[in-house]
Amino acid sequence: MPSRLLCLIALLCLSCALHAETEAPARFQIFGGYSYQSNSFNGVPGSRQGLNGWDAAAGFPAWHRLRFVIDIYGYRGTNLGAPQNPVFFTGGGQYGWRLGRETLFVEALVGDAGLNKSWAGNQMLGGTASFATLVGGGVDTRLTRRIAFRASAGYQYTYFNLVTPPPGNLPYRIPGLPTNFAHLSTGLVWGF
Repeated sequence: MPSRLLCLIALLCLSCALHAETEAPARFQIFGGYSYQSNSFNGVPGSRQGLNGWDAAAGFPAWHRLRFVIDIYGYRGTNLGAPQNPVFFTGGGQYGWRLGRETLFVEALVGDAGLNKSWAGNQMLGGTASFATLVGGGVDTRLTRRIAFRASAGYQYTYFNLVTPPPGNLPYRIPGLPTNFAHLSTGLVWGF
């Protein structure tokens, strides 16, 4: 009888330990995938064009479900005869809730955006740097113990100006030049 009781206790402890090991959240995260922006930077009404690109992010160990995230993403496209090649460098906080196989999260990121100088319509000169914000959320669906599929969406604000020709290089804006964008992203997350 005592040996059976010891075996039962050992089995219960082992199952609890295995369950705890599978439920432990990943300390670090690496994300890579596809990104879409709702409009180009010179997309005035009547000539709006979405941009396709890439997204890469790193998440650091969470503290009370809040983790610091660095997100770098870029696009390639053309609108009104001008190339659109922006790159965004952002960082901020991501707060997550785990619900079974899914982890829901919200995030707020701020940073810098860089853009080629001939992005304005007909390749006119434009500003090459801007402050950028991204507020949104998404869901990670666990595929394996370490890999998850991520789908996220958010609101992005960026304020690029057109620039007068040299030597002035003074910023100006035309009516309808966009500052508000939708940002969509999907890809894989590796937790370790």
